Amino acid sequence: MIALPQIARGLDPARPVLIAGPTASGKSALALAVAEAGGGVVVNADALQVYADWRVLTARPSPEEEARAPHALYGHVAREAEWSVGHWLRAVAPLLGGARPIITGGTGLYFAALTDGLAEIPATPPAIRAEADAIPLPDLVEGLDAASAARIDLNNRARVQRAWEVLRATGRGIADWQADTPAPLLPLAHAQPIVLRPDPAWLNARIARRFDAMLKEGALEEARAALPHWQPSAPWARAIGAPELVAHLRGEMDLPTAREAAIIASRQYAKRQRSWFRSRMGGWRDVDPAELTG
Repeated sequence: MIALPQIARGLDPARPVLIAGPTASGKSALALAVAEAGGGVVVNADALQVYADWRVLTARPSPEEEARAPHALYGHVAREAEWSVGHWLRAVAPLLGGARPIITGGTGLYFAALTDGLAEIPATPPAIRAEADAIPLPDLVEGLDAASAARIDLNNRARVQRAWEVLRATGRGIADWQADTPAPLLPLAHAQPIVLRPDPAWLNARIARRFDAMLKEGALEEARAALPHWQPSAPWARAIGAPELVAHLRGEMDLPTAREAAIIASRQYAKRQRSWFRSRMGGWRDVDPAELTG
């Protein structure tokens, strides 16, 4: 077993730290240990933990944890606000010049944008987004340029729709825009990158325990507060477990069924994250979270 403080003390306190991993793998605990051992600011790299509506359901650090070390970019975005990887990159840029950033989260695209660079693609006009929202996924796929279609997961509606919108709005495929990517804000060689790679069975059990803890800590109440504003296609509504709890509150399923569906959705999300990390984070230091102790 490896103690969290042992890993934390082994890091250079002058260089940024990156901690990626699938949901429920223990990223936040490791980031906090690093901050307490060597100083720094824990910076969120999770696309759903930015939203003010969700603390419990997205497993944001608790107020007690936030009091133990500085935290940034958590819960600062209103549900109706525009937010994207570009917004995140612009928000994180000034944090790179202050106290050591300890950037942690499960959104692989954020880390890729930070360490590889991000194409400066114009924002999608609302009218084009509304048009895309109404188009079935197979038709969106059919409307992509060949180069872009070859580079994205064609079963991922969010990615396909984004590529379709870019082509529709700019006349250039998203792959063409990405070819003009500027230099990264933080090249991987300048950071200390760690990726948590748990055994799937270990993680699946942990996901179930964590969702039960979320229910006890108020996840259902968070969903109830969001119910009057619910828009299933909105980015903030993609919090894992939120659609299932909303369905329960609407009388569409009982709570045990909603719980099981949310756990399954979380496990499926973790599987997609692990696939991303395997394919995109070969140069990162692997850590098995099952071997870590507090």
